[in-house]
Amino acid sequence: MKALLLSGGSGTRLRPITHTSAKQLVPVANKPVLFYGLEAIAQAGITEVGIVVGDTAEEIRAAVGDGSAFGLDVTYIPQSAPLGLAHAVLIAREFLGEDDFVMYLGDNFVVGGITSLVDAFRAERPDARILLTRVADPSAFGVAQLDDSGRVVGLEEKPPQPRSDLALVGVYLFTPAVHEAVRAIKPSGRGELEITDALQWMIDAGRDVRSTTISGYWKDTGNVTDMLEVNRSVLEGLEGRIDGTVDGLSELIGRVRVGAGAQVTGSRIVGPVVIGANTVIADSYVGPFTSIAEDCRIEDSEIEYSIVLRDSSVRGVGRVEASLIGRNVEVTPAPRKPAAHRLVLGDHSKVQISP
Repeated sequence: MKALLLSGGSGTRLRPITHTSAKQLVPVANKPVLFYGLEAIAQAGITEVGIVVGDTAEEIRAAVGDGSAFGLDVTYIPQSAPLGLAHAVLIAREFLGEDDFVMYLGDNFVVGGITSLVDAFRAERPDARILLTRVADPSAFGVAQLDDSGRVVGLEEKPPQPRSDLALVGVYLFTPAVHEAVRAIKPSGRGELEITDALQWMIDAGRDVRSTTISGYWKDTGNVTDMLEVNRSVLEGLEGRIDGTVDGLSELIGRVRVGAGAQVTGSRIVGPVVIGANTVIADSYVGPFTSIAEDCRIEDSEIEYSIVLRDSSVRGVGRVEASLIGRNVEVTPAPRKPAAHRLVLGDHSKVQISP
């Protein structure tokens, strides 16, 4: 069995972060989201992985390499444009051959991995198996409709009037039967080859398409709110460890991980919190569910429930919370007089300013 890992999307909902970084490489608990998917694939006993890449191909290649760090053998599959999940299957035909495969969206996060799902698929071998979960706003996802016996009878992509609240999770399992389906369908109104259309084609053709409704934790990390929530979930399982230095004036409460070369002085840190290598925390408060990457500096500030990427600084700021701060960012207080805000913001930024 092989794996097809999709990492070609542009990440428009995470702009401006994704103007300069692949969305799949934005870190959760100081580890790129994509790495969690690679680890889940390896834990399921799969070794051959095709990674579909787009405009951020070089960045993905630099981060993942040949896959040996994960115990994997990686093949990169270029995609000229994000033309749909079924298009990714289409262009990966040579790599996939006649093998069964799991398709995993690189910006998705599934707690507990996929090992049990892969084992069940290997044993039963339906033509396809999809994962479903109940969501509050199904119109933002692919949506499945089940009959009274639980059989999949209909699928739609981002329908304006969903027929159910069952959204497709970004993990799909297929036999080679899917290849006929992706060749048969036409682009949707969005100009993409939709995997929901391919699955519907398989159902209409009498193929065995089954579903599993999961009640565990799953997130599409496509926006800041979901990134912070996934970060919170991962940090819940954090084990504390001090590899850096913490002075006697500092107080660490709960599970806190301090990376090698990091320094904590005169500060209070309430876990779960992870602090990257060579980061300095001075005269500050760091609250729960915060990830601070390597080579950062937090001075005379308070920060909580946030993600700070590498080489950034927060100095003299009273309170920062529920924030995603990119790489090489400087956050400082504005002058008291005149009472004005000075902003340099990229496209699609969102800012909240206190009156």
